[in-house]
Amino acid sequence: MEEIRMILCGEVEEADGTSEKTGVVSVVYVSKDLQRIKAKLVELQERNPDKLYMDYIVPLDADLTALEHYPSIEISREDLA
Repeated sequence: MEEIRMILCGEVEEADGTSEKTGVVSVVYVSKDLQRIKAKLVELQERNPDKLYMDYIVPLDADLTALEHYPSIEISREDLA
């Protein structure tokens, strides 16, 4: 099965015009090349040390929700305080 790698970014943002906070998870980079992923991950972590970056490997053409574990980042209420 063909696979692809992706870098996800988790962060906490202030909601527009309020004191509320929102947890945001974004896909920020996708590649089949492990070396490119490793280099980009280091670059992103150095440039934005306050954000959480994760490297995931996922199969192409697959329902990710059917897998035992699929790309996600957990953000707790304490992170949003």
